[in-house]
Amino acid sequence: MTPLPRALDGRRLVVLDVDSTLITAEVIELLAAHAGSRAEVADITERAMRGELDFAASLHARVATLAGLPVSVFADVLAEITLSPGATELLAELARRGWPVALVSGGFLEVVGPLAQRLGVTRYRANGLEVADGVLTGRVRGPVVDRAGKAAALRGFAADEEIPLERTIAIGDGANDLDMLTVAGFGIAFNAKPVLAGRADAVVRGRLDDVLMLAPFRTTSGV
Repeated sequence: MTPLPRALDGRRLVVLDVDSTLITAEVIELLAAHAGSRAEVADITERAMRGELDFAASLHARVATLAGLPVSVFADVLAEITLSPGATELLAELARRGWPVALVSGGFLEVVGPLAQRLGVTRYRANGLEVADGVLTGRVRGPVVDRAGKAAALRGFAADEEIPLERTIAIGDGANDLDMLTVAGFGIAFNAKPVLAGRADAVVRGRLDDVLMLAPFRTTSGV
């Protein structure tokens, strides 16, 4: 029997935000705790996720407080991360189905990359932190992964997997996920801020694997 083209094989692409979605914390705040700036950074993060601040500007302001941290902080923070309840079960079910998963984050490659490896996820996009002489400089390297960057990443992941956009599912929690959820065939706001919950196709509060109850996960006939 000739196999179906990949675009017609019933798979869906699931793209997950990382901070406060796949994991319970904001990585920038975990890093800031090591720099003594957690309260300041948490306030900026909260305002950015509510959509009150430009994400790129808020990111640069928060990262500036990390200047001088040694690169060993990445391993420390990775050890502090806790997956959201239901994350392990969701990823296991998607793997069983053969549905590709990608991570996209306004956080940092230095933590998201090893986390993705640990979870068996091969596609991810995040910001990079500039390092010089073994310490963080307080600057971001490369283009900022903001709202538009997350949406572009989803499009790229879908193209790589040969899955049409209408068969993509995006899951996030804050204003930085708005464009990604809009581009996706189905957008899910998970334990989300009101600015995102009001624009999503579905709102889930509680466990991450509760999304499996939603229609796109229960049918292969289309969103």
